[in-house]
Amino acid sequence: MAITAQMVKELREKTGAGMMDCKKALQQTDGDMEKAIDFLREKGIASAAKKADRVAAEGITSVLVEGNDAVILEVNAETDFVAKNEAFQTLVKELGEQLLKAKPATIEEALASTMANGATVEAHINAAISKIGENMNLRRFAVKTKTDNDAFGAYLHMGGRIGVLSVVEGTSDADAAKDVSMHIAALNPKFVSRDEVSPEEVERERQVLTQQALNEGKPENIVAKMVEGRLGKYFEDVCLLDQAFVKNPDQKVRQFVESKGGKVREFVRYEVGEGLEKRAENFAEEVMNQMKK
Repeated sequence: MAITAQMVKELREKTGAGMMDCKKALQQTDGDMEKAIDFLREKGIASAAKKADRVAAEGITSVLVEGNDAVILEVNAETDFVAKNEAFQTLVKELGEQLLKAKPATIEEALASTMANGATVEAHINAAISKIGENMNLRRFAVKTKTDNDAFGAYLHMGGRIGVLSVVEGTSDADAAKDVSMHIAALNPKFVSRDEVSPEEVERERQVLTQQALNEGKPENIVAKMVEGRLGKYFEDVCLLDQAFVKNPDQKVRQFVESKGGKVREFVRYEVGEGLEKRAENFAEEVMNQMKK
């Protein structure tokens, strides 16, 4: 029997299992929807899907470097307890290795890529969910490349609560690049340099600062000069190269990098769970809720 996209969609909606798993289940059961559901349950995939609506806002970030390729990724779980689990950390390492090998452009491509064991990344994560017992997901990743003359700055803070990957061109000094990433972890800049801040964003900030100065009762003839000074402070807050270097506050990050003969090309900073709604209930409450069922 021919397996249609609509059949796969229906099975996915009923079980929450991955697209490739649903297609395989339908092929194995000759298109019988009920048997396909049972097939997924027997494989532990449907039971994993039941956890898919539970918020996974804990987890870890990881950075993996192999030669001139590197990847930074965030993998989420429901609790910090599971994030420290050896099986979870093994999963994160396996996902990092797969991302470096496949170099997918999107999460969808990553989940559909095939691992060395023959399973898709999505199926591999679902198997881990069934084994560990918590919802987990590959939230985001970035794969970066460099030349032999450049350096990766790989840094994990607090066991992976914050992860940073920077690319410094013109020097192969990995220790210096790591220092830059450590700074990024601490001060959380949004841009490498002022050039990356859009004219619209600069103008919006200028308007806000102008109104602030006027509200403070400053004379109009000196407001413009004050605003330009305060804009400099704004750039120090958001631009990496304008910031005072955490290891030597008397030196700007730009000066530190230039002293090593390098130039920061780009960076990625992930903080676990940023932008996600955290779970409101605590572990004790969860145990009590389970006992009531």
